[in-house]
Amino acid sequence: MDLSQKVILVIGGTSGLGESAARMFLRCGAKVVVTGRSEDKISSAAEWLGNDGLAVQSDASDPLQVERTFEQVKEQFGELHGLYHVAGGSGRRFGDGPLHEISDEGWSQTLKLNLDSVFYSNRAALRVFLDQGKGGVILNCGSVLGFSPSPHFFSTHAYSTSKSAMVGMVKSSAAYYADKGIRVNLICPGLIATPMSARAQTNEPIMDFVRTKQPLDGGRIGVPQDLDEAAAFLLSEGSRFITGQVLSVDGGWTVSEGQG
Repeated sequence: MDLSQKVILVIGGTSGLGESAARMFLRCGAKVVVTGRSEDKISSAAEWLGNDGLAVQSDASDPLQVERTFEQVKEQFGELHGLYHVAGGSGRRFGDGPLHEISDEGWSQTLKLNLDSVFYSNRAALRVFLDQGKGGVILNCGSVLGFSPSPHFFSTHAYSTSKSAMVGMVKSSAAYYADKGIRVNLICPGLIATPMSARAQTNEPIMDFVRTKQPLDGGRIGVPQDLDEAAAFLLSEGSRFITGQVLSVDGGWTVSEGQG
């Protein structure tokens, strides 16, 4: 995929799926800006980005910090062509779980982390794209749990709600802004080996389940690199006629029964 002449912002690009994608975008020729909350990870990202990128310490769930990030992108590179929003995470520590057990904090904090943050970044990106008048691309990262539940092993219903809501936001905004040359799509991974999935990775029954739920490539948990080329494609001119789509990159999760 050719991303030369592109400036791409990766919200949550200092670790996991975001970092892997950001490195891919660099290899495809893009100027890349990544955000994250950890000062150490920001420092590390600045090193591997080199002169072709920018690392910004920012909390994706704070609208003021998000707006400032977009200002920094314009100050550094003049324009923005693509947004990839990856930032989010589990709300278990706040009290997410089965619906009847979710605490008020578990609900509000999980949605703030996974849905409010997407709203803030997408709103900011759209304002930039409309102001530039040259179109643009938004790619959000959801989850198969937003529409393909696993009740026994993955019963965090606030998290699933936040990911399901992204489908509606992506499709409605894709329809609304299409005539402005702005494309909006959603990529939905299955279970991927990232820091967020550490609990699942160390749980033998879950790993046994995943071997049948994600049967591609011998039945395995995914790795961040499994999503990179799909993300690069959806941000490239190669996907110029694609908008409002939900792409599952899940090793077969959504089409497999799974045995647990």
